[in-house]
Order: sequence, then structure tokens, then C-alpha cells
Amino acid sequence: MEQIRINKYLAHCGVCSRREADRLIRQGAVTVDGETVSAGRTVFGTEEILVSGKRVGNPDAAVVLAFYKPVGVVCTERGFHGEKKITDVISYPVRVTYAGRLDKDSEGLLLLTNDGDLIQGMMRGANRHEKEYVVRVDREITEEFLKKMSGGIYLEELDQRTRECAAEQTGKYTFRIILTQGLNRQIKRMCAACGYRVRSLKRIRVMHITLGDLKPGEYRKLEDKDVECLYRDCGLTR
Repeated sequence: MEQIRINKYLAHCGVCSRREADRLIRQGAVTVDGETVSAGRTVFGTEEILVSGKRVGNPDAAVVLAFYKPVGVVCTERGFHGEKKITDVISYPVRVTYAGRLDKDSEGLLLLTNDGDLIQGMMRGANRHEKEYVVRVDREITEEFLKKMSGGIYLEELDQRTRECAAEQTGKYTFRIILTQGLNRQIKRMCAACGYRVRSLKRIRVMHITLGDLKPGEYRKLEDKDVECLYRDCGLTR
């Protein structure tokens, strides 16, 4: 975990804006582990933080974020020299990691959480959780292509056949596809098996969570009702 300024932490927790946090700090309304803080104080988020006597945050509570991974960012804890990692783009008071990868040249929705059980539940193939993508390819899309993609394709390099899925044309070179499995570089391998090359790929939905109006590099904290639904669909309890 990294330390961040207390005003930024309070804003992350939805208590108030940074400006309002600065005002509360000046008034002496913010304490960390029993001590009144001054402007510039940094925290990990695991401390006992009170605002006007009311505790802020819960270090043991599950946190789930919807994050728009930009093109060029890698899903890894340790990238090669010069590579931009998720931790270089997003800073959050609680350490979170991703559930399901996106390639460096792909973009879109990643769910980030501090709960390892939830990550396993979302990634478990047997649960058949849906993931939806918008894809652009290098050739004009045909009915034959969509039929092959949706019917399941044998991937020789993985010695595995993909599950049947939903594939719908959205433009001359674009289509939408919903998968219920997560094989390595699955969509690109499927397209290659049909003689197509992926030009761009964006994930727009994971289970019931959508990308929404997030911009590349932005994130939002999921509401409790959405988090509860994730746990329920993964067969877990909070």
C-alpha cells in the first residue's frame, strides 16, 4: 500500500471533496489514531480515521472498482522497463488487484478488488460469467464469420474448443461478442482462426457491471448493491 494525503483519502471514501476535507482539517475535525491531523498528513487507510467523531472507511471491507484500462497499460505487478502498469495509472487508499486480464493493446473494463475470494469467483470458468466486447477487425464481416465465431472454434495452439457464444455485427468491420470463458487472447485467436486480424478490442461489460461513461484511466467505486450482486453471483457472502 502507498500513503496518500488525508484530504485525498477522504475524497476517495466519498466523505467530501478535497476542498471540504481541507476545511474540516483546519477546524480540527479530523483525527488519525486519536491525534488531530494537520494539512499534508498522509495515511495508508488502515488507521482509525475519524471525521467529527465518526469513523471513516473499514480496512477489512471489500472494495470493488470499475476501471477503464487504457491501451498501452499492462496487467502485471512488474512490467518491463518503460511499460506503464495499472498501479502507474490508478492510486487508491486500499491495495486492489485485477480480476481477469486485458492485453496491452486492448482497452476497457477491469474490475479491481482487495478480496482474493471474489477475484477467484469472478475468474472461475465453471461459473460462466459473461464478458462483453466490441471488436474491430481488418476485413469486412460476413455471416459466415459470425456463424463460426458464435458456434465455437477449435484453437489448435491451446488444444481447446471455445464455447458457443453470442456474436452480432455492429458495423462493416465491427462486431459485439459475449464470452463465458476466458482463454488466453481468446478473441484474437478466434478471429485469426477465421482469417481475420483484430485491429482494436474494448471490453464493455463484466457480468452486470458496465463500462458506463468512464474515460480511459478513470475509475468508479461500485455501489453496495452492485457489490452484493457480484458476491451472490459468485456464490460468496461478504
